[in-house]
Amino acid sequence: MNSENFAKLFPLGSHLCREPMPSMAELKRDMENLKKRGFNFIKIQEHWQTDEPAEGKYDFSRCAELIAHAAKLDLGVYLGLTCEQAPNWLWDKHPSCRMVGRNGLPIAYQAQSPWPGDGKPGPCYDHPGALEDKKRFIRQLVKTLGRYENIVIWNTWQEIWYQSDYIIGQPVCYCEHTIVHFRQWLKEKHGDLDALNRAWNTRYAAWEQVLPERCNRTLSEAVEIEWQYFMDNIQIGRILLVRAQVIRETDDMHRPIFAHKGAPVIGSGHDWTYARCQDFHGASCYPAGGFGDRWDDGAERTPTREDALRTEMWRGVALTFDYIRSANPAGSPIWAAEFQGGPLCSGFFYKGRVPSPEDIRRWMLTAVGSGVTAISFWVTRAEIMARECNGFSLLDSVGDTTPRFEEAAWVGRVLNRHPELFGRATLPQAPVAILVNERNYQYCVSTGQGGAHLAYSVRGWHRMLWDAGISVDFVEAIELDDPRILNYKAIIMPFQLALSEEVVGKLARYVESGGNLISEACPGRINDYAFCNRGELSPAMAELFGVRHETLTMVCEPEGGRRWTPPDRTWGEYLEATMLEGAGPLAGNKIRANLYVETYIPENSSVCLRYGKAAAGVVREFGGGKAWLLGTFVGHSGTAYRDAAVNECVLKIVRDAGVKPEHEGKLLLRKRKTAEKEAWIFTNNSSCDIEEEIDLKGWNSVEDLLDGPLSVKAGRVKIKVKSMEVKALILSNPAE
Repeated sequence: MNSENFAKLFPLGSHLCREPMPSMAELKRDMENLKKRGFNFIKIQEHWQTDEPAEGKYDFSRCAELIAHAAKLDLGVYLGLTCEQAPNWLWDKHPSCRMVGRNGLPIAYQAQSPWPGDGKPGPCYDHPGALEDKKRFIRQLVKTLGRYENIVIWNTWQEIWYQSDYIIGQPVCYCEHTIVHFRQWLKEKHGDLDALNRAWNTRYAAWEQVLPERCNRTLSEAVEIEWQYFMDNIQIGRILLVRAQVIRETDDMHRPIFAHKGAPVIGSGHDWTYARCQDFHGASCYPAGGFGDRWDDGAERTPTREDALRTEMWRGVALTFDYIRSANPAGSPIWAAEFQGGPLCSGFFYKGRVPSPEDIRRWMLTAVGSGVTAISFWVTRAEIMARECNGFSLLDSVGDTTPRFEEAAWVGRVLNRHPELFGRATLPQAPVAILVNERNYQYCVSTGQGGAHLAYSVRGWHRMLWDAGISVDFVEAIELDDPRILNYKAIIMPFQLALSEEVVGKLARYVESGGNLISEACPGRINDYAFCNRGELSPAMAELFGVRHETLTMVCEPEGGRRWTPPDRTWGEYLEATMLEGAGPLAGNKIRANLYVETYIPENSSVCLRYGKAAAGVVREFGGGKAWLLGTFVGHSGTAYRDAAVNECVLKIVRDAGVKPEHEGKLLLRKRKTAEKEAWIFTNNSSCDIEEEIDLKGWNSVEDLLDGPLSVKAGRVKIKVKSMEVKALILSNPAE
């Protein structure tokens, strides 16, 4: 299996092992088993500490033996690097390469095994010596193992580690090398110190005085927002770029290079950055990893089967890959770089449910419906590390098959009957996009619950549209100059508190060109350097929507709820729980007030929502499009205090923009398309089985992807989809 042949498939594979301990015979047997069932690649994760235990003494023999055996079986190899698990000699050679915590102390941890976190945080590769040694190692690895033609793809970072204190308890890295790079980036961005002082409203007298804050709490200050933006995007981006560059310079076969995240950070633009530092960007996917958010309806109880399965399909799979797909440049592959194959087993002797064949099929087809072009299961054989005790795998700790393993193999085989549909980026651009803005994200996460509210509102909008059968993309603010933006009939702006006037100008041009902008409350209340705008709205936003800000007041949750409501500090801070009443184009509709109610004084706009007699929402025709300003945080209603009336109102707004479901029935529909063939992927997210007739106009051949029987009559096919299941049809016009 070489890269050319591999590119003609829907890549389906499994991670052989993370640990270097299983016997070679066991690994080879599992590899042969995978090949027999129809898998077309395996993943091998190398470890720097294992492969260069002493400086300059390389031992790639174990990886080489596995790759060579895979070649005999005509299996591709997806090779992942683990540079964070650095060898002991590196720490001795470069004592100052240790990351430094916010408290100013070096991080003492140096990984001896893949746990925890694949060696993360690892050394600071802003250290020039550590960086050069890492580059030398990668170069040697690619020279040695890259001679095997069946290596089909490189992964430079196993679950990219971003700013999280999950492992070490505090943010990093505050070492002198990273701070030097921070200042260099600021100089490039602002030009000179005077420009930085004007933007930040500071009075630094020398660049050496510019330092990140060390306060042990979140801060809404320009320096902290810039620092976190730098760490999350520039610093990690530089690591990805360097690794990709070394591989490109060394790999004569020019095989694709990517990395992947554990999960997208909803509301953040990280993934857009990472996707542009290599050929493309992927994500892990563990659908049964959690019921949802603590603010969600039903979060206080054990979820029912239906609630859990619905959340797994929507949040665990569809939202993840709609986000990751959108972050990648158009036409890029979308890899589920780690896909749940077995029970989640982590923490203190915890074992989750063992996925059934129905789970595996549901998750895989939902992923395909969100544009995934490759799936790599984690893992083949049960984990041996105690922290993930006997978990995650397609196979149990002993035995050569399980029902879930057979199902994964079967679904993979049928997908590979149509590699031109499923192995390529064939999901069309959606009619509606949700705006993501990294600068807004960095402000929101610096304000206590702000990051949680941003993510919650974004997720809620996606959920409401997913429930309605409307495909959704996400678009980052950096993409607003892309001509493809004009193809979106509507762009939704959830919780965009911090906006630059430059971004607002681009959104105004989108509306003027015929687009429909739908904004929640408080757009641009803060500028992109965390200073309040006079008038409590972005000046350009106020002009676009044709309003002046009037009031902003917190509002109670229904029925005395306290999911997100902070305690009262005094009397009169909160409005009673309420529904905003539709007016004008929304007459007869209602939207729940969540978190805040903002009211406006319309100037050249029409009222579309009212709180009492006050305008709590407006719409304005602007050029060829419309701008809607809704004076609350509508997205929260997607998963909290759900009400059919809110969904109805949201659908009325998007229908006004010309957005409608792909399919008018009760089933949700996503389509993968080529010129000659289409896959129609139907999801039943309801509590009962659904049977519908589907019009096949324009197509003369239809088959069930999974070989089920079909009833076709007079150009229509009758399909039945069980509750919480997914069915796919393949439509084509075969040559006569």
